[in-house]
Amino acid sequence: MKKLETDVVVIGGGSTGAGVVRDVAMRGYRTILVDRADLGQGTTGRYHGLLHSGGRYVVSDPHSATECAEENDIIERIHADAVETTGGLFVVGPDDPLDFADDWLKGAQATGVPHEEITIAEALRREPRLNPKSKRAFAVKDGTVDGWQMVWGAARSAEEYGAQILTYHEVTDIIRDGDKVLGIRATDHKTGEEIQIDCSFVINAGGPWAGHIAHMADCPDVDVVPGRGIMIAMNHRLVNQVVNRCIYPSDGDILVPVHTVCIIGTTDVKVDDPDHLAIPRDEVQQMLDAGEVLIPGFRQSRAIHAWSGARPLVKDSRVALTDTRHMSRGMSIIDHQSRDGLDGLLTIAGGKLTTYRLMAKNIVDVMVEQLGDDRPCRTETEAVPGSKDHKNYHVTHRLAEAEKSLRKEQIVCECELMTRSQLEELIDEQPMASFDDLRRQLRLGMGPCQGGFCSVRAAGIMQENGKADVERVTALLRKFLKNRWIGLWTILYGDQVRQTALDNWIFQGTLDMDHLPEKAEEAHV
Repeated sequence: MKKLETDVVVIGGGSTGAGVVRDVAMRGYRTILVDRADLGQGTTGRYHGLLHSGGRYVVSDPHSATECAEENDIIERIHADAVETTGGLFVVGPDDPLDFADDWLKGAQATGVPHEEITIAEALRREPRLNPKSKRAFAVKDGTVDGWQMVWGAARSAEEYGAQILTYHEVTDIIRDGDKVLGIRATDHKTGEEIQIDCSFVINAGGPWAGHIAHMADCPDVDVVPGRGIMIAMNHRLVNQVVNRCIYPSDGDILVPVHTVCIIGTTDVKVDDPDHLAIPRDEVQQMLDAGEVLIPGFRQSRAIHAWSGARPLVKDSRVALTDTRHMSRGMSIIDHQSRDGLDGLLTIAGGKLTTYRLMAKNIVDVMVEQLGDDRPCRTETEAVPGSKDHKNYHVTHRLAEAEKSLRKEQIVCECELMTRSQLEELIDEQPMASFDDLRRQLRLGMGPCQGGFCSVRAAGIMQENGKADVERVTALLRKFLKNRWIGLWTILYGDQVRQTALDNWIFQGTLDMDHLPEKAEEAHV
């Protein structure tokens, strides 16, 4: 068994975990982050891409609204390369109650959420496809954020301060001696190696899996309730600003432009297992119908991918256990020292991606206090690598870069303008990366063809560069296509059927994917 030693272990590589490991490292502690999969593969990578202005919660959850409003400016500054400052609108639809708009306006004023009421004519000037029968409109500071870019930025910042990031390391046990945490044990899924990390503190940032992780330390009853939500990506940007319905938070009430697509979301249903999230056809239809309320003709656009994510909601005694829609979005820190008599373990859950930095600050503040140290947080003022002295990106940022080297640089993915050099640099840095790892960091296969063309090119480049032999490349490609299919089968109608048929002819008719040899051990990666 491999053994390591550090001060703090952070469990969970989503936005909160990445924020925590960065904060811990910046305060001068030795720290290691472990996650059973890739960074941002869980909740962080399965959401609608919204950088909240706070407007969504000014009535339903005022405290969360204020936190979002305050953190919005910070995230925009320290993660410039991950944030597009699109702006946003809250719009009263044709059949939406007008009295809620008055409550919303009062809530925005009370919570400090920047806002401005504009005329419907001005709203239509900004977003010509907006429902012309809308009755009121408010402009807010919503933006969009690439969750993976943000998480990797935080992780790389942590590494600059000496942290280690161990992806594909699944925690199997939290080691304790009486009332003190001594470390963790984990399994490296890439190599099968067992690892033990001795430490004096563990921070559990496992999101929907936080309860399971706490149970490993014999700390039961961590009530994290997974709330499943589905989202659908459309094949282009139907809007260039975030468009929200000005109603009490509901299903399908937000449309978010993210890179080259836009995303409609979301439902909210309690589930028992965050590892098994359904994408029900009736909820897909519900989202498409909801899109029509915001943008007439929405259904005529092509839906290219559907997915489910699980919100790590903390049990809220004010609402029924099944009512995840109305559970608070606020963060919750569980102090296992006071609750369970266990020193060296803290759990955090709840919150929003927009407030990830604040969540990290708050839980690390508790850890520092318990350790008897005086090490203040500095994450608010220091930008992550790649964002220092950078402006926020725009949807055309890759186009400008590609045009500079158009004649000498191969474009591997036309949808997302991913270049060969970007791909080669990443596989040099991460030779064991799966195609889905590449997708999360480079947006491989995220555009309208969903990998129909670029995935084969990427496979060829990986094999050509000697990073994998034919059998391993085949296994990685097949797994990638299988994962893409999960998000396709519920939206097979209209033009998407034609695109899927074309992809099928490529992979089955031309490449005969089902009969190519592969290495069995790579199939799970």
